[in-house]
Amino acid sequence: MDLPRSNDGEARFSVYVEGLTSVIGHADRAKPLRDYCLGLMMPCERKSVEPIAAITAPKRTAAQHQSLLHFIGEGRWSDEKVLAKVRELVLPELERHGPIEAWIIDDTSFPKKGQHSVGVARQYCGELGKQDNCQVAVTLSIANHDASLPVAYRLYLPKEWAGDRTRRRKVGIPDEICFKTKPEIALAQIRWACEAGLPRGAVLMDAGYGVDTDLRASITALGLSYVAGIQSHTTVWAPGTGPRPPKKWSGQGRPPKLLRRDDKHKPASVKELALALPTRAWRRITWPGATGEKLSSRFSRVRVRVAHRDYWLADSRPEEWLLIEWPDGEKEPIKYWLSTLPEDVAFRELVDIAKLRWRIERDYQELKQEVGLGHFEGRGWRGFHHHAILCIAAYGFLISERETIPPSGDHATTLFPQFALREGYPPRGSAVAA
Repeated sequence: MDLPRSNDGEARFSVYVEGLTSVIGHADRAKPLRDYCLGLMMPCERKSVEPIAAITAPKRTAAQHQSLLHFIGEGRWSDEKVLAKVRELVLPELERHGPIEAWIIDDTSFPKKGQHSVGVARQYCGELGKQDNCQVAVTLSIANHDASLPVAYRLYLPKEWAGDRTRRRKVGIPDEICFKTKPEIALAQIRWACEAGLPRGAVLMDAGYGVDTDLRASITALGLSYVAGIQSHTTVWAPGTGPRPPKKWSGQGRPPKLLRRDDKHKPASVKELALALPTRAWRRITWPGATGEKLSSRFSRVRVRVAHRDYWLADSRPEEWLLIEWPDGEKEPIKYWLSTLPEDVAFRELVDIAKLRWRIERDYQELKQEVGLGHFEGRGWRGFHHHAILCIAAYGFLISERETIPPSGDHATTLFPQFALREGYPPRGSAVAA
């Protein structure tokens, strides 16, 4: 179902919500669904249940608060069905500007105080750039150069949570949810996307996922190409080098099958390889940035074979691209990628696809700043995911409305009449309330 083209943002929003209502179950969920999505798009310092209730029903805030609290925290509607409907409604808008070019896997974090909210643990928090108490969610987004949309979203559950029955019961973690690493969650999302028949693109990932050899191999086994960030110490076989073949069979026992290494057959780190490249191997390439401006840097690319533990293999891994970025003024290269894009891919296209991963950073920035992805204040598994899925639904509507919003305009004020909180209202979690 495509959204109608008109100058009436409210009418288009009503059609959009009607589409979501068709998969959400009971008819009495339609109003809280509409109000919650509307509240997420309104200008408001905090976009948790209480301020959303105040901004969407200022004359009966207490009743609205209870209604929305139950709808988000306890409502037994399907996150997967709502996400599928969002995809059905928004994907045509994305594809009007070009085909899907990439699947981007990543995670986003939410700093939290205390230990009672689902999944909170001391772990690396990307938002703070250090280890701290936080929740982390793994996502898969589909993207082209015009926009991107999250299509899968799941909370990472640390081991101390996964094995604690008491904590699981208190926050309502489903019995089928067990411990999985972030790459394992990402791979499950990619497999689901393949089964769902989503338009395919190259899988893009940063080094947090790209260093996982098993993840890269599994993506290849699914028939997908990837551009994966890696670390400088990743080892590869440079062109013209490789491991020794298996030992010759003596005629006794099992024939040797494993590859070998010695002093003359040793892989090199990608950093060593990059520093040894001649000057002529580097090219200056430009690509479009987040705001449409042209960015530029120096790159080199080499066909290599990954060496990671290949002494347990009978054959070398297939060749793939090693892409290296070394900007002017830097003492050494700053970024490395492995890619299974075709051997004949143009150099500029390889760089362009690798750099398209910035779209996920824009996703997270807008999901958090525009629609309050990190503002959920409940503790439960269901509420955490319900809030996130409706944030994605609101974000999807805003993506489809971008052409109707002036570059300097505010999303909510452009599309909807103004709602206002009562004077002096201090939402919980705001600086005023604190």
